[in-house]
Amino acid sequence: MASLQGRRTPLATTTETAWTPQLWGILLVLGGALLLDGLDVSMVGVALPSIRTALHMNTSSLQWIVSGYTLGYGGLLLLGGRAADLLGRRRVFVAGVAVFAVVSLLGGLVSSPGLLIAARIIKGMAAAFTAPSSLSLLTTTFPEGPLRNRAFSVYTVFGASGFSLGLVLSGLLTQVSWRLTLLVSAPAAALVLLGAITLIPRGGAESRAARAGRRFDLPGAAVITAAMLLLVYTVVNAQQAGWGSARTIGSFAGVAVLAGLFAVVEARSADPLVPFGIFRSAPLRRAQVGAITLFGSYVSFQFLLTQYLQSLSHWSAIGTALAFLPAGLIVAVLSLRTAGLLGRFGAEGMVATAFIALVGGYGLFLRAGVRPDYPAVMLPTVILLGVAFGFGFSALTVSATNGVRDHQQGLAASLFQTSFQVGGAIVLAVVTAVVEAGGANTLTSPAAVLSAYRPALYLITGVAAVGLAAALPGLRRRSAAPADEVDHFEVSAARRSDEEKIAERNAV
Repeated sequence: MASLQGRRTPLATTTETAWTPQLWGILLVLGGALLLDGLDVSMVGVALPSIRTALHMNTSSLQWIVSGYTLGYGGLLLLGGRAADLLGRRRVFVAGVAVFAVVSLLGGLVSSPGLLIAARIIKGMAAAFTAPSSLSLLTTTFPEGPLRNRAFSVYTVFGASGFSLGLVLSGLLTQVSWRLTLLVSAPAAALVLLGAITLIPRGGAESRAARAGRRFDLPGAAVITAAMLLLVYTVVNAQQAGWGSARTIGSFAGVAVLAGLFAVVEARSADPLVPFGIFRSAPLRRAQVGAITLFGSYVSFQFLLTQYLQSLSHWSAIGTALAFLPAGLIVAVLSLRTAGLLGRFGAEGMVATAFIALVGGYGLFLRAGVRPDYPAVMLPTVILLGVAFGFGFSALTVSATNGVRDHQQGLAASLFQTSFQVGGAIVLAVVTAVVEAGGANTLTSPAAVLSAYRPALYLITGVAAVGLAAALPGLRRRSAAPADEVDHFEVSAARRSDEEKIAERNAV
C-alpha cells in the first residue's frame, strides 16, 4: 500500500486501448451533471425577460436570478471540493445531485421573487458540491495523457450539448411558460442521480486509506466560505447600495479581514483546507484568471444581448434562443476534437486562441446598431464566441488539473470552478452597475438605451483582453521549454516539498 503513495488507481490505465462499459457509464453520468449546468445557464438566461414581466422585477433584482445561483455556487465551491476529497467523491456527488433535483422542482413552482432567488441560491450551493466531485471523479478515473484528454473531449460535449439544447428548449418552453425552463432540470437531475447510484463504484480500500488520518479543516472551511459568500454578495449588491457607500466599503473590509484570518488559520492547521503550495502551479494560476475572464465576460454579454434582442428590439424568446444556437453547436463540434487538439497544440496554445477569438467577437459586436444586424454583426460574434468556448473550456480545465496529486484533485477542481463562478458574479455585477449608471432603465428611446449599453460592452471586451494577456506568458513558456518539460503541462511547477511527500506516505 505504501507504494501507492496515496494515489487512487484509475479504472482506466495508460495501456488500455478501449474503454469498458463501466467507464462509459461513469463518463455518461459525470457528463450528465455538466449538461445540467449548461441547461441551467442557457435556459435561465433566455427566460429572464419573461420572468421580469411575470414577477414585476427590475434589472437589479432580475440579475439576482443569475447572481443568486452564482452566490451559492462560488461561495461554497472550496468547501465542496474539500468535502469530495475527504468524505468521498461519490458520496458528495450523489448528495449534491439529489438536492439539485429537489430545489429545481421547488424553484419552478414558487411565485415570489424572493423565494425564486432563494431557490436559485440553494441550487447553486448544491452545484458547489456536485461540480468539483464530478470533475475529480473524472480526473481520478482517467489518468493524465491521451485517455484523460479523450475523456475531457466527451465530457465537454455534454456541456456544449446542454448549452445548445437549453437554448432551443428555453425558447420553445418560454413560449408556453417560463416556469417550464426551471422545472425541466428536475427530471434530468433525477436521471443523473439514478445513474450515479447505479454506475459509480463506491470508494474501495485504497481511497479509504488515502483519507485515513486526514481531518476536515472546519475553522478554515467556515472562514473561507464566509469570505467567499460575503465577497460575492457585496459585489452583486453594491450597485443597489452604492459602490462608495459605508455598507459596501465595510463589506469589502470584512472580506479582507476574513481573508487574512483564513491565511492565519491555514498556516496553523495540520491538514489545511487549501494548502497554499498548490498555487505554485503556474498553469493553475493562469487557468483561474482565464476562467474569471472567460465566464465573467460571457455571462455579462449574454445578459446584455438578451435584453438588447427581447426588450429593445422585441425579438421573441425562440428567436433569441436561435440567435445564440450557433455558438453551442460550434462548441459541441470542437469538443469532439479536443483530445487531438490538446495533443497537437497543447493547452496553452488552445487557451491563447480562445481568447483571441473572444476579444474579436466582442469587438465585432461594438458595431451593433439599434436594429440588430444578424448576418454582419451578431452571427460572426456568436461564431467567435463558440470557438472561444470550444477551445477555452477544455484547455483551461486540463491546465488546472494536470500535474495535481489525486488527493488534491477536488481542491484543484474547486479552485478552478470557483474562479468561473466568482468571475461570473463580479463581472456581471459591475456590468449591470455600468448599465444602470447610464440610465438604461429610465430611458425610452432605443438609441439612448443602446448608448447606455455601450460602456458595458467596452468593459466586457476589456475583461476578455485581460484574459488574453494572462494566457500569453504560458504560450511563450511552452514555446521556450523543452518537449519533455511541457509534456505534462508544467507538472514541475506543482511538485511538492520533501516534507509534504513524507507526510502523505505517513498518512497512507
